[in-house]
Amino acid sequence: MQHQANFQAAQAYRQAAVAVPPLRAVVMMIDGAITALQKSVTASDEKKFEESHDLMIRATAILRGLSHNLNFDRGGEVAEGLHTTYHTLIMACLRSFGQPNAAQCYGRIIASLTELRDAWIVVARSAAKPA
Repeated sequence: MQHQANFQAAQAYRQAAVAVPPLRAVVMMIDGAITALQKSVTASDEKKFEESHDLMIRATAILRGLSHNLNFDRGGEVAEGLHTTYHTLIMACLRSFGQPNAAQCYGRIIASLTELRDAWIVVARSAAKPA
């Protein structure tokens, strides 16, 4: 099942990258991870624990897809930093699930993802400006 989730995450990233500019695809994928975590918290509050788990796994699969599509040759230290960031966020999601303070943990993860998404928006806007 984990292999299938990795495959689906990578496929989703590739499909988004073909349909929209790559930087916009990254923003969309991070938005997807944020939405999945928000829905996971809601499902947990409603005692829908299996749905909450599935949504958390979806968020981590998206982050894994982003991580697996980093270009370390072109990205250098930035790619290494993003890889570390994605991995840290994935692990935080997994460790937080089922904990009494999961909603607060997910809130911090969502805040980090929002900050990362906003940074990618700035990069995308800069790249779109004519030189």
